[in-house]
Amino acid sequence: MIYIGSDHAGLNLKESIKTYLKSNNVECLDVSLNVTDSACDYPDIALKLCNVLTKNIDSVGILVCGTGVGMAIAANKIKGIRAVCASDSFSVKYSRLHNNANVLCLGGRVIGNGLGLELVDIFLNTQFEGGRHIKRLDKIKNLEC
Repeated sequence: MIYIGSDHAGLNLKESIKTYLKSNNVECLDVSLNVTDSACDYPDIALKLCNVLTKNIDSVGILVCGTGVGMAIAANKIKGIRAVCASDSFSVKYSRLHNNANVLCLGGRVIGNGLGLELVDIFLNTQFEGGRHIKRLDKIKNLEC
């Protein structure tokens, strides 16, 4: 399962991602309020998505706000979450290969829909390498409060 959420600034990109996923028969669950004003705050959406995600460990999440940075900061406060804010394919690929990132954070005001969909594809189709990276993830787990 793919969980997806956005605040008002990420709404358009999030909707494009949802349409793209559904057109490719990929199941996703939107945890957003789907409002266009600033009535929803990105930390609330990040918390909601991450709480669901940590109960479904084989799932991943996609969060979208204006820059992706706020969502990543908020998401990474949740135990078990490894969120990456990225706007390039190399970072997305290696966040999955080496860091086993489970949440992709994107900036709706930073990237366009085309690049956004490309990054989602890379995120969803790249698997964790394991091996030498497992001990590093264990060290990250030990940092969690």
